[in-house]
Amino acid sequence: QVQVVESGGGLVQAGESLRLSCTASGLTFDDYAMAWFRQAPGKEREGVSCITWSGRTVLYADSVKGRFTISRDNAKNTVYLQMNSLKPEDTAMYYCAAVRGSLCSRLDLSPYQKYWGQGTQVTVTS
Repeated sequence: QVQVVESGGGLVQAGESLRLSCTASGLTFDDYAMAWFRQAPGKEREGVSCITWSGRTVLYADSVKGRFTISRDNAKNTVYLQMNSLKPEDTAMYYCAAVRGSLCSRLDLSPYQKYWGQGTQVTVTS
């Protein structure tokens, strides 16, 4: 059974930081890219960042580039999203996904098999 679990969300003021964590179990971690998505109220789910199993390729949405950093620790089967300089428009439910076979060449990951986490809420006040 594959399980993906996110944590680290919370309520912060604009300009502050959060670090999200995502741990996957029941899979071979180095067979998967890991990605973060988010969905704000009334909006579609969008890709935020992607990292390949080796960590050699990373990808960010333009809206978070320069503020967010994705990393992974394969020994712990864990991926992180460090979010700095948070803005109210970053408010969303953040989801982690294990993505089999992706090279993180684009944030449209619809062709790939994915396992989703339950989500963690990030709320940024002004």
